[in-house]
Amino acid sequence: MFRSIARGCAAGAAGTTALNAVSYLDMALRGRPSSTTPEAVVDKLTTEAGHPLPDGDGRDNRLSGMGALAGIAVGVGTGAVVSLLHRAGVRPPAWLGAVLTGALAMTLTDVPIAGLDISDPRTWSAADWTADAIPHLAYGLVSYQVIASG
Repeated sequence: MFRSIARGCAAGAAGTTALNAVSYLDMALRGRPSSTTPEAVVDKLTTEAGHPLPDGDGRDNRLSGMGALAGIAVGVGTGAVVSLLHRAGVRPPAWLGAVLTGALAMTLTDVPIAGLDISDPRTWSAADWTADAIPHLAYGLVSYQVIASG
């Protein structure tokens, strides 16, 4: 089981790298700014937990770093979960496994955004959904390939 978890973590890290690369490519091509949503999630969670980050020098940088780390944690954790499911015998065809893995990662990022009232995905435009779905599909393609190849 440890090998499955380790493989999943590595797959999730590789998938997260793919997701970030596709997101940064989109930013470079379209000139769109980086998302501040991860920082908003961290800010809201730490505040609701009773441990808000103090105002002052470095606060925005801390939020940015913690937001990025949260994204990495979701990516690595999703890879571990999918790898354990694969070990348990859940083995869809590669194309479907990739789509489902990407959809799981997307759900694990978008549900907290909605649940914390940071953004309402029901109001997103087609361009917003595309900018969210394509990087998560890249995540799924890379992560599931690493998992299924083991």
